[in-house]
Amino acid sequence: MKTLTSHTLWELAVPYLASFVGSLVVAIGMNAFFIPFHLLSSGLSGAAIMIYFLTGLPVGIGIFILNIPIMIACYKFMGRRYTVLSIVGTIMLSVLVDATAFLSTWNIMHDAMLSSITGGILAGIGFGIIYKYNGNSGGLDVIGAIVKKYYSLEMGTVTMILNLVILLAAAWLFSLERAVLTFVAIYIAAFITNKVVIGLKQRKSVIIISNRATPIAQVLMRYVGHGATYLHGQGAYTMQDKRVIYAVIKLTEVAKVKEIVNKLDPQAFMIISDASEVVGRGFTTSPVKYHQYPGDALSMPHTKKNMPPEY
Repeated sequence: MKTLTSHTLWELAVPYLASFVGSLVVAIGMNAFFIPFHLLSSGLSGAAIMIYFLTGLPVGIGIFILNIPIMIACYKFMGRRYTVLSIVGTIMLSVLVDATAFLSTWNIMHDAMLSSITGGILAGIGFGIIYKYNGNSGGLDVIGAIVKKYYSLEMGTVTMILNLVILLAAAWLFSLERAVLTFVAIYIAAFITNKVVIGLKQRKSVIIISNRATPIAQVLMRYVGHGATYLHGQGAYTMQDKRVIYAVIKLTEVAKVKEIVNKLDPQAFMIISDASEVVGRGFTTSPVKYHQYPGDALSMPHTKKNMPPEY
């Protein structure tokens, strides 16, 4: 039987704490900036706001009722532990939304566009906190988590796609203007969500095609500290065989890699693209320390950071 240590208890508590803090930020954004201007939030919260405007049913209660079938799907696809977290997160969001309902009468802002932007930023920060620490607030979060689990798509992007239905409903029930403002808020929320979740830990995949592939790969491993893989390619025009370098680096290392490649081979062809999720040694497990590169006499200390005057 496993004993619960203070570290284990903290790991178990973090998702619930993140759900509370994130739900509080989202609730403030909804009540202070969305509801006063008849704007809609993302996901089932937006549907609950529509129900509130049409029937007067409190938004928090509407969120809870709409989440009941989602919880059933959650239990089927995500398991018991995630379902418990989803139920607790849903209750937190429902209670916090109704507890902060008084903010809708404060008239903090007097411009609908500024209110949609501010509300979108707060919603993005709130959902980002929830996702970053594996929390949950129910609703489309669960659907987004299911899609992320099986297709590795960013949850903010998944939620953005599902929110198109909310936009159409906003245009039909209220006006095209309100639908556009809702779109602005939802887009900003999705963008901020991804930024909060990924932050400076965003990864980039790099493909380098060069006649000097070997020295470039060696210098990358020596002074950037990440491994590289040779892919075998052939020029369509010259029909010559080429070594293609493939590597995954951190966002903060892009400038250094470009400098290395440009100095070693100004004619190199390089592609840098986003890597939505990176799992493996050097990123989610302990990195390899390149004390010496196979086939190269150069010593390659992993900890050396400063770029030398020559390569």
